[in-house]
Parts: sequence; structure tokens; C-alpha cells
Amino acid sequence: MKQSAYLVLNSGSSSLKFSLILSHNASTHLIGLAECLNSPDASISINYSETAKKQTISLPDADHKTILNKVLDVITAHSDKISLAGVGHRVVHGGEKFKASTLITNEVQQEIEACNPLAPLHNPANLLGIQQISTLMPELPQVAVFDTAFHQTIPEKAFLYALPYEYYQELGVRKYGFHGTSHQFVMQQAIETLDLDPESNGLITAHLGNGSSVCAIKNSKSIDTSMGLTPLAGLVMGTRSGDIDPGLHAFLVKKLDISLEQLTSILNKKSGLLGLSGETNDMRKLCQLAETGHLKAQIALEVFCYVLAKQIASLSVNLEQLNAIVFTGGIGENSALIRQKTVDNLAIFKLKLEPTLNKNNGDESGVISCSKTSSYKVMVIATNEELMIAKQTQSIIESGE
Repeated sequence: MKQSAYLVLNSGSSSLKFSLILSHNASTHLIGLAECLNSPDASISINYSETAKKQTISLPDADHKTILNKVLDVITAHSDKISLAGVGHRVVHGGEKFKASTLITNEVQQEIEACNPLAPLHNPANLLGIQQISTLMPELPQVAVFDTAFHQTIPEKAFLYALPYEYYQELGVRKYGFHGTSHQFVMQQAIETLDLDPESNGLITAHLGNGSSVCAIKNSKSIDTSMGLTPLAGLVMGTRSGDIDPGLHAFLVKKLDISLEQLTSILNKKSGLLGLSGETNDMRKLCQLAETGHLKAQIALEVFCYVLAKQIASLSVNLEQLNAIVFTGGIGENSALIRQKTVDNLAIFKLKLEPTLNKNNGDESGVISCSKTSSYKVMVIATNEELMIAKQTQSIIESGE
């Protein structure tokens, strides 16, 4: 008997991440990554969960269509066991139009395209994946799952910038927030693990990776987040600056004799941990360098953790209760040092981590805080955005919404 499965796609401008998730038990059948698209180094790597087999295929100069053709060929090779039921796409920006995941139609594609100015590095690539699947398998239902959707419950007082109001009305200038799928997933896991009331809870979730953000969650709804109109705002990130003085733009454009576009590129690609350390944006390498006495690496870590702690504290301002602070993402799930340094900056919260639990990334429930001395729980929960996308895709396709 064939097993129904959903393909999850995260399409970038030069890369494509994909997973095939079985619907009956939500297990991952395979996961893959295509890199260096439209270049001689283009290749695709696939890991098969059941057999632990790994496969790398060189596809020089392959574009998105070629890669997706290969992915579909791989799935078709298992057609005696697996039936592809639909495709779920990560779409970074849904503006104010999309408050939840939605079945993709021609009109929805047009609305996603209309959000391109809000995420010029992401939405066009996300849309390209949708269009290629439409071409290759036009009868296959597709669902768009938006990074911004979970944050559509943020109140006006938190999402508005202190700019002329017509900029919001006419141009859509406001805080949108990102990583919503990840924040929503770890929220659900925390509520289940801690046996919290879904209608009465308070959480701070910190998604930490090359891109990072913090979210304040009240009664299972996002009420504020650190990213803004774009994913450049908020925390110090791998190569992104996070929050800076808006006046810095005019100052640096004049002093460096560069264009606004060049400065924007610097803030996105040459700042953050990379800019501060002068060495790397890889947190693992930074921690190693800091241990050897590398001063700039030490400074980069201190700034990263201080800004993170400051965001956690500031975003908690509108919570009526705080049940837990949750670390997730590649850095949040794996760096005991970053978690410890961040908590050290939150003395007013009266938190203390249990060293052994922190070193082991949590107990069986993911808790790393000392139960006797901490006012709130601190947890580590592994995120699974692909599973979240697959579940939402299945729900929408099966309901016909």
C-alpha cells in the first residue's frame, strides 16, 4: 500500500532545500539541499532517513527547474511505495494579506509577487519554486506557508513605526517579523511539554542561527518580535547588523562615499558577527577563536549575547506571565556558551542554568534551568520548520481550503 507524502520546498535564489515527509506518522523520508544553482558547481545532496544513505549528484549549471526535475525523479523512483499528495512552500513575506497558510492559486501567486518589494532577496525565489512545480506537475496542489503569518496577531502599538501614518497606509511600512513557522513550532512543543493552558501562557522564544529573532508569545499568539519590515532588524546575526541608529545610513554613505545600495549590502552581508570579529560568521569557529584569546571574537560574542538578552527583556514587557524562555535554531539548540552568556545578562530575571543540563542541551524535557533557584524555566527545543510546513500543507489540502 502506498504512503501519502508531502514535499516541502524552501527555494532560495541560488539554493533549494527540500524534504519529503510522510503524512501518516509525520516522519521525514528524505531531506536534501541543492547549492550553487546556475553555476558550474551546482549540485544536489540527498539524505535518505530509512537507509541512512547519502547521495550527492553534480549538475553543472542546473537551474531551479532542472533541480526540481531531479527531485521529482527521485520521488518517482519510490512511486511504488509513496504517493505525492502536495507541496508546501516556505514563503518569507506575506505582507498583511496573508494571516495564515493558504492554497496556492493564480491570484495567490500575484499577491505573493506584490510582496516582492518587502522581501526582494526572498519572495522572488520562493515564487520561482511555486512556478516551477506548477509547470512540472500542474495538477499537484500547492500551499504557501508564510514566515510572517504567525506574527499577524501583533497589535498596532507594537507593529507601527513612529513615521508619518500614510507610509503604513500607502506603502505597508510596519513591523512584520519572520521565522514565524519556527516560533510557532517551538511554542506548541513548549506548551505540550510544560502542560500549559493554550489559552493562558507566556513564552519568549529565541530562534538563533545565521538569521536570528526573538518572539514574545501571549496565550499562544505572537504579540511582538525583534525583526521588522525586513529580516535585517533586531538581533546581531551572522552577517546582518540588527538594529542600528537610522542616522548611521547618511553618516556612512557620506564618509565612505558609497551608495545607499552599497551600504544596505554591507549591513546585510558584511556586518553582524562577521563584521565585529573580522574573521567569520560561524558561531562554532567564533567560540573556538574566543577560547584562544582572540579579542575581536570575544567582543563579537559579548555583543551578540548582550543584544539578545536586551531583546528578551524588552519583549517581555507586555506579558502577563512568563512560563519559559526557549532557545532554538542551530545556535540556540547547540551552544551552551551562548545560552549561559545570555542568561548571565538577565540577572533581573533571577535565572540560573544547571551547568550539566546546559552542557547536554537539556534534560528529557529540554529544561536547562535550576528548578530551585530560577523564577522561570529555560528550555532548549529543536525546531522543525519542515514538519510544521508539511502539517499545515496537509491540513489545508485535506480540508480543501
